[in-house]
Amino acid sequence: MMPMAAFAMKTEARAPWDRALVTGGAGFLGSHLCTRLLDSGVEVDCLDDLSTGRAEKVAHLAGRPGFRFLERDVADPRLPDALVGPYDLVLHLAGPGRPAAWPDRPLDLLDTASAGTRAALAVAARDGARFLLASAPPPADPGPAGPFSSHGAYAEAVRFSEALVAARAGDPGSNAGIVRLFPVCGPGMRTDDGGVPGAFLDQALAGRPVTVAGDGSRRHPLCYVDDLVDGVLLVAAGRSVRPVDLGGDEAPTEREIARRVIELTGSDAPLTCTGRPPDGPEPPRPVTGFAREIFGWMPGVTWQEGLARTVAARTERPQPVPAAAVGRDGGGWWA
Repeated sequence: MMPMAAFAMKTEARAPWDRALVTGGAGFLGSHLCTRLLDSGVEVDCLDDLSTGRAEKVAHLAGRPGFRFLERDVADPRLPDALVGPYDLVLHLAGPGRPAAWPDRPLDLLDTASAGTRAALAVAARDGARFLLASAPPPADPGPAGPFSSHGAYAEAVRFSEALVAARAGDPGSNAGIVRLFPVCGPGMRTDDGGVPGAFLDQALAGRPVTVAGDGSRRHPLCYVDDLVDGVLLVAAGRSVRPVDLGGDEAPTEREIARRVIELTGSDAPLTCTGRPPDGPEPPRPVTGFAREIFGWMPGVTWQEGLARTVAARTERPQPVPAAAVGRDGGGWWA
């Protein structure tokens, strides 16, 4: 087998898998992972119920050999029987990302984190596949309100999905791991969930005031999507059970990010501060020492360059997608 770093950093390299299942594959990161895997010679089943994902994010893959799109709910208990496989890699991204991605849907969130993670683990166990859960930074303590806090369901979903994977990782012959993903930017990122820098990009392009919390001094770690995909696949190619943080080493302030977005978009939008203390604590930062030491991973794109690539992709005029390219046949796109 080739060195893992050589595989992940070069899209032309042959991957150590033949067939992969990517749940939540029509999301931002999922679509980039599907593309990278296909570029590396891996057949990909992309599963998404399109509740938060978008079909157009993988429409460009519809005609490629080895790609299949399945519009299914990962929490459906019949799912393992419906997925023929066999797979040698299961990337489970259909879980809690940001709380705002699940507005007023706490039950769906909890079902996805519990029944959905169980189903994905069952598929991996059936086929003897490497399983990797894409999780989030450990949620802050919700305090006395516990699960009744505003983000209570989200926090419990993150903890429970990780607990399920940790429990399965202890089984003989199991090969399950966890990556904790920190904020990422890049072509196709969501801009409607209130996150940084997506919200700034939407505001700047619409000519609305670009608004930062408090005095704009809160810091956010940013990582470019290609770097994050490298990290996910490096961890997938290993056998780590311990959760691995993946995210940007740089943590610019909201004011710095907002100014950069305004500059890159050429917008006349003003930069404003709410003047009120930000809601919640400062975003956590990834501890990437383990990823560096064990997997040789480190971000290669600066946050400034990552934003520049993100804005360039957003402002380029998209080409229309032919209707035939996004058609479905029997619940899936078949090559």
